[in-house]
Amino acid sequence: MSPRQGAEDELTRVLALVPWIIAHPGSTKPEIAKRFGVTVDQLERDLWLLMMVGVPPYSPGDYIEVDPEAETVEIRLADYFTRPLRLSPTEGLALLAAGRALLAVPGSDPAGPLATAIDRLADALEGVDLVVDIGEPTFLAEVRAAARAGESIETDYWSAGRDEMSTRVIDPGPPFFAVGQWYTDAYCHRAGENRMFRLDRIRAVRATDATFTPVIDDAGGPPAVFTASDDDTRVTVLLPPGADWVTESTPVESVVDLDDGSQRVVLVVGATAWLERLLLQVGPGARITDPADLRDLPARAARRILARYSGATRTP
Repeated sequence: MSPRQGAEDELTRVLALVPWIIAHPGSTKPEIAKRFGVTVDQLERDLWLLMMVGVPPYSPGDYIEVDPEAETVEIRLADYFTRPLRLSPTEGLALLAAGRALLAVPGSDPAGPLATAIDRLADALEGVDLVVDIGEPTFLAEVRAAARAGESIETDYWSAGRDEMSTRVIDPGPPFFAVGQWYTDAYCHRAGENRMFRLDRIRAVRATDATFTPVIDDAGGPPAVFTASDDDTRVTVLLPPGADWVTESTPVESVVDLDDGSQRVVLVVGATAWLERLLLQVGPGARITDPADLRDLPARAARRILARYSGATRTP
C-alpha cells in the first residue's frame, strides 16, 4: 500500500494530537490511541512523524520533542511555537478555519487549550462565526444506537464496488471515522461474515427482533477500512502525470514513479465496477497493463456509457 494513501487525513490527525497531549501530559499510549480511534502502532508512527516537525534553521532546539518509545507521552514545543504571533486578518481567518477543522477531528477536546485559543482568535477577529463540520451520515445515530444495544438492523445498502442496491441484516460494530468517512465493522447475515460498511451508503434502516452481543470498545482502535485478501485481483495500471491523487485515496500495493511523471501502480480490486469508475475519473491517459483480460476494461466501460446516452432524448 502506498505510504501516501490517506496522507492528508493522517496529517490532520497528527496536528490534532498535539494540543490534546500537551493538555494531558503523561497519558498512556493506549489511552491516546483509543481517544483518537487508532491502534497503538499507528499512534507510535504518528509520534515519530511529529519528531520531524520543526522550523528553520532546524537546529536541535527547533523541533517538537517527543519520545515515541516511552510508555507515557509528553510533548515539548520548540521555543518558536511558544512565541506570540502577529497575524494579518487574512492569516487569522485562515488559522481560525484550520483550528476549527482540527477540533472536528474525532478525539479532539472541545474544551481543551486548542478550543480556548480558537475562541480567543475568533474574538480578536470580531466574533467571526465560523463552523467546520466533518459531516455525519443520515443513519449514524441509528447504527450507533444499535451497536451499543446489540440489536440487529435491516439496511438498504448501495455497494459501490458492484454498483447495486441490496437489503442486508447486519450486527453493527461501533461506528468510527477514518479516511474522511464513517464506517461500521458489522457481521453481515447474508454474507455470513464480517464486512466493512460505509454509513453514507446506507439508504434505509429498519429494526428487527434479533439481538447479538455488542462489541466493547478497546484501546486497539478501529479495524482497517480495507483489508486485501488473496482472492482480490491485482491490477497493474499506468497512471498519467497529475493522477497521483489515485495513490492517496485508493488501496494500492505498490507505486513506481516513472521519469516522465507518470506512475505504475498495483491496485487491489474486489469488483471491476469500482475499477471502471476510478479509471473513467482518471481519463484516457490511464492504461491497464496486467492482467491481459482487463486491458480493454476502460474502453468497454466508456462504450457502455455512450450507448446508454445514445438513446436519450435531446432537448433543444
